[in-house]
Amino acid sequence: MTTERRDAPPTAEGWYVLHDVRTIDWAGWAEAAQRTRDRAIEEGIEFLQSVTAVEDADAGDSMVVSMLGHKGDLMIVHMRPTLADIDELERRFERTPLASFTERDRSFVSVTEASGYSERGREFIEGDLDDDSGLARYMRSRLYPEIPEKEHVCFYPMDKRRDPEYNWYDLPFEERAEHMDAHGDIGREYAGRVTQMITGAIGMDDWEWGVTLYADDMTDVKDLLYEMRFDPSSSKFAEFGPFWIGRRFDPADLDALLAGELLSTPWEDAAGDHSGHGRPPATPEDAAEGHGENGHPHEDSEHSHGDDESDDHPDGDETDEHPSTGGGRPATTDSWSEAIAEIDDVTARLATAGLHEGEDYTGEAYALVFETDRDAADLADEVEGLASNFDHYDTHVTTAVRASGGHTYLVSLWATEDAAQTASGFLTDLDGIDTGARGWAGEPRGETGDGASGPAGTDEDTDIRSQLANQGIYAGQPHGEDVYALVVYSEADLDRLRSAVEDLRASFDGDDHVKTAVYDDPDDEVAAVVSLWADEAAAQHASGDLESVPGVVRKAGEGEGFGTMGMFYTVKPDYREAFVETFGTVGEQLATMDGHRETALLVNDDDENDMFIASRWDDREDAMAFFRSDDFRETVQWGREILADTPRHVFLA
Repeated sequence: MTTERRDAPPTAEGWYVLHDVRTIDWAGWAEAAQRTRDRAIEEGIEFLQSVTAVEDADAGDSMVVSMLGHKGDLMIVHMRPTLADIDELERRFERTPLASFTERDRSFVSVTEASGYSERGREFIEGDLDDDSGLARYMRSRLYPEIPEKEHVCFYPMDKRRDPEYNWYDLPFEERAEHMDAHGDIGREYAGRVTQMITGAIGMDDWEWGVTLYADDMTDVKDLLYEMRFDPSSSKFAEFGPFWIGRRFDPADLDALLAGELLSTPWEDAAGDHSGHGRPPATPEDAAEGHGENGHPHEDSEHSHGDDESDDHPDGDETDEHPSTGGGRPATTDSWSEAIAEIDDVTARLATAGLHEGEDYTGEAYALVFETDRDAADLADEVEGLASNFDHYDTHVTTAVRASGGHTYLVSLWATEDAAQTASGFLTDLDGIDTGARGWAGEPRGETGDGASGPAGTDEDTDIRSQLANQGIYAGQPHGEDVYALVVYSEADLDRLRSAVEDLRASFDGDDHVKTAVYDDPDDEVAAVVSLWADEAAAQHASGDLESVPGVVRKAGEGEGFGTMGMFYTVKPDYREAFVETFGTVGEQLATMDGHRETALLVNDDDENDMFIASRWDDREDAMAFFRSDDFRETVQWGREILADTPRHVFLA
């Protein structure tokens, strides 16, 4: 008898993962002395906040989950680059007083995985795929995922069946690949509602794979898995272990968990509103950056591999390097492909393709136009799924195939250039889509200003915002909401300012207050007191209190010229020194520029990694000449790698 060996698909691995499910000793907790419980809570919160901030490693992510049902009370999930990292976290937790009140109910050790059932997947694994392609970026987001802002978590282990009648591993490679593709079609229908993470555990655990699903509505998970039960890949070839479900919560709420009180999610604000609940990310690149889902369950959300490496998911711009803390902030693509030329009159090119302003799109949009020899109907069938996924992003205007004048055109319009640039990687993955044109089309929508310190609502202000947005900088509207910045400068000593700010924080405590802090200028005797607000009326109401701090010499925006503040330069701790050195270099360059008056770097008195840059220029155009410069663009690009938050500019005068 001849024994035929089946081909195993190649795999790529990323971060190691630990699912640690704990049962709490409620009786022991109730009998413990209050001092013992207080210490357990304090050190437990400290540990959980540390790991969710990924202070222990250069890359990864962690979350804590309140479990539902009888299978456990608490689940801690870690993703880290090495097993040594995971090992250290396990032992660190066991040394906390909290651990003595818990007993491990279940653990699962695995590694994020992508496999090569598809030809494109094998190209990625073998290094034959363009690193800038949409598929390559998507595959990297699978290997180095960021936990999305979704409330509910469902985890289960699974195997592929090895029964005599239905043995997955006895199937020919081509048949397994067909099952994967068909199964993935079901998952694609739940894009945006359910996000998945597939991890391989062969040789690490009793089960072969682990599946972690994230959703705001658990019925979406139920519907997805129920529908997949009827697919042969599950009905014939899958074995499932127990299911664990729970709700993510903020580590600071550990005391509430142990007291049986209502828990808040890590992204929930003081009013209990969800900042990202059920919303798609603002742009495709935001999905990979953490402002929403980092991926969609487009493949087999129920099977082992997650093998459908389809190229219809603009999940962001990962780099070859592993993302850094908290899943990382992947850099956007450094430059446009030379095959997509920037042109001045893209509106006319759209009209040639059959899209007309006022009919097919309104307002200003960044447009991509590709001309191809492909049959329009065939291309439209391929683009339909891609456009459907693009619709999950509120920056997407339209993507369509048009036949005009005997030619076939693929067009895609976006609200920002960055979003269009990310989408271009997915569009050029399509056969026959090689060269194209790009540029701004249509007229601006006429945005208004944003209040206390923001732009005044002129056409010039709108132009500034759009130019900075194209470089990935928020210009007064972070995350789609206005920021209202109040700033006063004081010559009082820091101790007096600290005391005054503590009093202000207590009086400002409310839904609209973002933060109030002292920022010190190490090169000047004058410090700044900054107060940020989500509501213009609240900011204006607080302005009188802010001006009452001791030693005020002026308010930001007063005086001649044009001022800006680069806000929220929150630097990763390991890069703080490099950031300060770079600021010194940039400052030397600024001193040589026409119209520049002064620039200072101020540091948050409570957090040395939180800074802002205050600049003053003769006029607005002098400042914009710098913002348009290649030097500024390069600095921003470098900043994406070393900042823990997106840079934000606020205009003062």
